Amino acid sequence: MELDEALRAASGMIRIASVDVDIDPLDLVRAGSEAFGWAGFYASPQARSIGALGSAATFAAGGPGRLETIDGEVCSLPDGVSLLLGFSFDENGPAGLDWEGFSSAAAILPEVCVTRVGGRSSLTVALRPGSDGRALLGLLSALRAPGDVVGDREVDHTVESRPLPDDWRDLVGEAVEAIGVDTFEKVVLARTVVVNTPRPQGPFDLAAQLRDRYPECRVFGWQQGESTFLGASPEVLITREGDRFQLSPLAGSAPRGADADRDRRFGDALLSSDKDRLEHSIVVEDAVRRLSSMTTGITHPSEPVLQRFATVQHLATPITGHTDRRLLDLAAALHPTAAVGGHPRAEALAFIAKQEGIDRGWYSGGIGWMEPGGDGELAIALRCALVRGDHAIVYAGNGIVDGSNPDEELIETRLKLRPMLDLLTAS
Repeated sequence: MELDEALRAASGMIRIASVDVDIDPLDLVRAGSEAFGWAGFYASPQARSIGALGSAATFAAGGPGRLETIDGEVCSLPDGVSLLLGFSFDENGPAGLDWEGFSSAAAILPEVCVTRVGGRSSLTVALRPGSDGRALLGLLSALRAPGDVVGDREVDHTVESRPLPDDWRDLVGEAVEAIGVDTFEKVVLARTVVVNTPRPQGPFDLAAQLRDRYPECRVFGWQQGESTFLGASPEVLITREGDRFQLSPLAGSAPRGADADRDRRFGDALLSSDKDRLEHSIVVEDAVRRLSSMTTGITHPSEPVLQRFATVQHLATPITGHTDRRLLDLAAALHPTAAVGGHPRAEALAFIAKQEGIDRGWYSGGIGWMEPGGDGELAIALRCALVRGDHAIVYAGNGIVDGSNPDEELIETRLKLRPMLDLLTAS
């Protein structure tokens, strides 16, 4: 009744109303993803969590300037709403049937959204022009709390690498040869693993398990038609709040140790690795250069630090500063970063387009949330999978530089594939 009264009192082309609730945003999505035409989820560690159902307004664009185009449309929306946003690695968008329905870039103003910040949740409803809200409120009232998530089920599955491991090793070797003749300094090469499971779990049940297993990551899910793109990314592309921005590029990787002493040795070796330090410095210097004309007071430590995750540890460099530019302005300048594309950008992207042989889709693109005023957060879409029924495609990639070893690079991709493979093949 409180929400109904708030909607009647709201005005504007798109009517917005919010009430305080005690609902987990992901529970909302798990309860309603099948009843609504679209569903999404995004959660930052110890920060904002957003669960969303239905689309009151969709903004999509492709090609050069796609993020700026969307931003120009979103900025006219009323304050007090959050949109979920995602975009592909390639500015022209996904090309294959696996990514059917996914735009090059899209921002969704949800019909129903639960946002949790600092332990407090609010429910926001946005009504399309001409809607009186009765059908939407009736659909909401029919939702029932989801049951417990059941993991580690007894299920059969098949797993297939695409390309085959030997072929991917050969591709890494070709990239190292190209670096040796100064074609580019770094290129990031991705590969996929396909998992088929006869009795799959619901995609947002999988997202709930990712959130429980990897609380240090940014967990996301985007349901488009019969497919859902989900993952637990370790890396933020850009965050903007007021006039401040921050990011923390990751590049250079090592495994986690089975005990504290071995873990420390792996970390120390990573910090002293010339190859990994080179890869990391390329990414940091490229990000700083691309942001320098848009920001002031940009700062970062002179030496990288270790950032540890469940299966892998990375070199990280926090970067902060001030800006009067909007979130998507900053994202457009950064993407694709040298951590997912390479350096120099044009030459590395040309090699990827010609040689990689997979459709990355939204993998290594961006996903997150934004507000009409220009604040928000975007993660780089890593440690992820595209799930459609009993079929899932899992993605991982590595930065290749001078001195990269194909066998070691393959092992590193396996570390990055593990979070999603462990989840999808639990038995």
